[in-house]
Amino acid sequence: MNSNEIKILAIESSCDETAAAVVVNGRDVRSNVISSQIALHTLYGGVVPEIASRKHIEKINQVIGQALSDAGMTLDDMDAIGVTYGPGLVGALLVGVAEAKAISYAKKLPLVGVHHIEGHISANYIENKDLEPPFLCLVVSGGHTHLVKVLDYGKYEILGKTRDDAAGEAFDKVARAIGLGYPGGPKIEKVAHEGNPHAVEFPHAKIVDGPYDFSFSGLKSAVLNYLNGCKMKNIPIVQADIAASFQKAVTDVLIGNAMKAIDEFGMDKFAIAGGVASNGTLREGMRAACEKKGVAFYHPSPIFCTDNAAMIGVAAYYDFMRGQRDGLDLNAVPNLKLGER
Repeated sequence: MNSNEIKILAIESSCDETAAAVVVNGRDVRSNVISSQIALHTLYGGVVPEIASRKHIEKINQVIGQALSDAGMTLDDMDAIGVTYGPGLVGALLVGVAEAKAISYAKKLPLVGVHHIEGHISANYIENKDLEPPFLCLVVSGGHTHLVKVLDYGKYEILGKTRDDAAGEAFDKVARAIGLGYPGGPKIEKVAHEGNPHAVEFPHAKIVDGPYDFSFSGLKSAVLNYLNGCKMKNIPIVQADIAASFQKAVTDVLIGNAMKAIDEFGMDKFAIAGGVASNGTLREGMRAACEKKGVAFYHPSPIFCTDNAAMIGVAAYYDFMRGQRDGLDLNAVPNLKLGER
């Protein structure tokens, strides 16, 4: 083993994925194991926190064992443990945090608590070895929609965020309303390919006192009102057209705010992250908009967009190198803000 290598075991359990990974020197992912609970929660049309927590308890040791085995290493090879401690579902987070603290205590390894959104941003470092701060990043997932200026590793300035629903949450709610079920994002994207994105002109929210903020609850209500109107007037509902029109309304706003920020702050690098960043329409729209401005565009592969532990290992490495260490009093913080400690 190279003595200059910093090997981190990372754990992620903020929602409904139990994940563990081994990351070396912040950019070299040696293993990335994810146990998804999607099939389980599909029965209920969304994530049931209590069930998610129980499933994490069942799976976590197994997932960590697999991640170490895939990397050809043991706990004795690790230099630190990185774990998501917020934001997320409190019961789910507690499982990962308790596990990380137990390993840290038993093996006398440094413990590094990682912010989940910082993990998503850091996912961009895995495949883009040339990417370094400063850059702009749009984080879009089921729980978050943030436009962030990445000033340095671990240093962030939030330019805008959603005032209500996150983009991914809106996808889930609209998918349910048009009969597609859960999870909404991939299902809407798939059906939207067959629809006309200009069939229905849904509203694009603009927030006067927050030029980079987002709001998706009005858009969600507009879709529900449109569906109700169709039912009352006996107008046939074309699922693919609604999916495509809704997706266009979301991506237009995301791209619009991002490009405005690029112009204002004169940034030449732009990245996207989070579960919704695996949406092909959003990715291609962002790529085209960045190209027009001569801005370098970065995005993680879909496997690193959805919740995973590799991204947590990357973020933990940079936090660790900056000297961050957490004690055994580290706790789950379900509403943790980016930049808080």
